[in-house]
This record gives sequence, structure tokens and C-alpha cells, in this order.
Amino acid sequence: MRFDVVSIFPEVFGPVFSVGVVGRAIAGGRIALAAHDLRDHAPGRHRQVDDEPFGGGPGMVLKPEPIFAAVEAIRPLNPGPVVLLEPWGERLTQRLAQDLARQPGLIIVCGRYEGIDDRVRQALAAREISIGDYVLSGGEIPAMVLIDAVARLVPGVVGDEASLAQDAFGEGGGGYPQFTRPAEWRGLRVPEVLLSGDHGAIARWRLEHARGGVADSQLMTRIGATNGTRP
Repeated sequence: MRFDVVSIFPEVFGPVFSVGVVGRAIAGGRIALAAHDLRDHAPGRHRQVDDEPFGGGPGMVLKPEPIFAAVEAIRPLNPGPVVLLEPWGERLTQRLAQDLARQPGLIIVCGRYEGIDDRVRQALAAREISIGDYVLSGGEIPAMVLIDAVARLVPGVVGDEASLAQDAFGEGGGGYPQFTRPAEWRGLRVPEVLLSGDHGAIARWRLEHARGGVADSQLMTRIGATNGTRP
């Protein structure tokens, strides 16, 4: 799968995706990621990518010409849909990430300032996606979130695909509590069922706790505290 990102700050994507699961997938050729400088597609000596909004108002708006030029230059390499990151867009969920992971690629346009000329949405964009009901300084961080969520669902990216199959978010849950050694630490003990070796009981316990609604006191059994203080 191929990801092409159009941004006025393409340099921020390199450090983020040079490590971890996505970094290994890029190095191994499972996915491809390229970040393109929008200014490279802006005409004129000053490479201007923004201008004042028609009708007045504060701030600047990203111009359509460089975005169209950037997408048209990328298109021969990436047949996937064009995605805009907008706070009013379709909410990013695990189900949406699964849908996008079946695409041959994504071309992601990162907004800045007061937004993007709406002709980009009308003529180029296939989807508008939001990572939450809040406003950020630009689309770069949402683009990183989207890429990470989608890339790990591409076959072969996550080494142990069982970790994808057990992901409760796929069914609308919130995962379940995880523990590792030591079994007891500072008076806090791992639930006995997880130490039992009874895989059926463990599966039932995880299902029961899959939506994250159980208080910490119910997840771990305290076996004492030192000097009457909380561990």
C-alpha cells in the first residue's frame, strides 16, 4: 500500500515513520510513504500556497492551484482516493481504517491556516476524515494518526497478526487490561484468572472487561501496603 502526503511541512513525517511497526514496514517494502512539499507545486518565485479568503475574514486559505498540481503529479504513482483531514469530516474508527486498508493507496492533503479552498473538496477529494471534535494547527498530526491506524492493518505489517484479531476496537470495545511480570508489585497483584492457565476462563475474563468500565480496584487485588500508605 502506498501513502502520499501533501504538506507545507513534509519533513515532519520522516522522523515519525522511521521507527516502530510502520518504519519496519517501510524498510521491508510492505508499504511506501512519500511526503511532498506543497510549495514545490506553487507557481512563481515566491512559491505562494495561500491567499486571503474571498468575502473577508481572518487568516489565510490554501490555494487550489498547487494542491491540484501536487495531486496530479502524484496520481500516476498512486491510484488511491484523495483524503482531506477536516474536523467536520467522517470520524476515524477502526472500521473505517479497515476499509481504507483495502485501498491500493491514499493521497492525504494536510490543511493549514484557515483551511483549504473548497474547490479541492469538490473536484479532488473522495473523503474528509476527522480524528476528533477539536481543532489542531494543521493536518499533519491527523495524517500521522490516519497512516498509523491504516498501515498496521495492511497484511504483513504487524508481525503477530493475532494481535489484530483480538483487537476489541474492531467490535466497538476499548480493549482489555493487560499485565506482565512480576505477578505482584508494590502490593498490587495480577488477577488470579490470568495466572491460572485456564484459557477459557481467561477469554471470558477479557470479554467481560473488554469495554474498559471496571475500576482499577476491581482489576488488581491489593495484598497490603507499606506503612499504611498507598502503593
